[in-house]
Amino acid sequence: MNKKIIVSSIAAAFLFAGCANMTETQKDTTKGAAIGAGAGAVIGAVTGGGKGAAIGAVVGGAAGGIAGNVWSKRMQEQKAQMEQATVGTGVAVTQTPDNRLKLDIPSDISFDVNRADIKSNFRPILDTFAKGLLSNPVSTVTIIGHTDSSGTDAINNPLSLNRAASTRDYLVARGVPISRVAIDGRGSREPLVANDSAVNRAKNRRVEIFVAEPAPATN
Repeated sequence: MNKKIIVSSIAAAFLFAGCANMTETQKDTTKGAAIGAGAGAVIGAVTGGGKGAAIGAVVGGAAGGIAGNVWSKRMQEQKAQMEQATVGTGVAVTQTPDNRLKLDIPSDISFDVNRADIKSNFRPILDTFAKGLLSNPVSTVTIIGHTDSSGTDAINNPLSLNRAASTRDYLVARGVPISRVAIDGRGSREPLVANDSAVNRAKNRRVEIFVAEPAPATN
């Protein structure tokens, strides 16, 4: 019975981790939860039998979802700093379930249509953001560009990557080491809403910036 619970917990968690309609952020978080659930189930089975395995899977899954990153005082300070810097701009500043700081920057702030050069009203936001990164040198950054579904993948995929690259280059020019910044372009593959109106297409044209502070390695 214990073995069945453990195997079922792990299999279910990894099944959800591979769902095709998830964004990469959701997949990363769910994979962590899958690993945590499996470990928790094993520990729970050893200490409390079948019931312990079930409880362990739940607790382990919750912990696994945020494993690998910490939400430190410096991360909280940068979140507050960015919230203040983006008031009234439409930029969303949040803490993700896997303990990353996320900036969701809409197209009317970041880039003109079919362009990858940074707009003037995006620069003050990035200036403040770069200062926060420099004050927390252990943090890492992931920048992801998105487009709407207008045009072909041959246009949208490089355009989204070029927008992420332009954002990275702006930060690097302000002292952020390039080794700390990863970029990706998702084209139109991860829309927030249906591409069925001009307003919705504008929502899907965006740049997402994630900041993570990896948990210290333990011996």
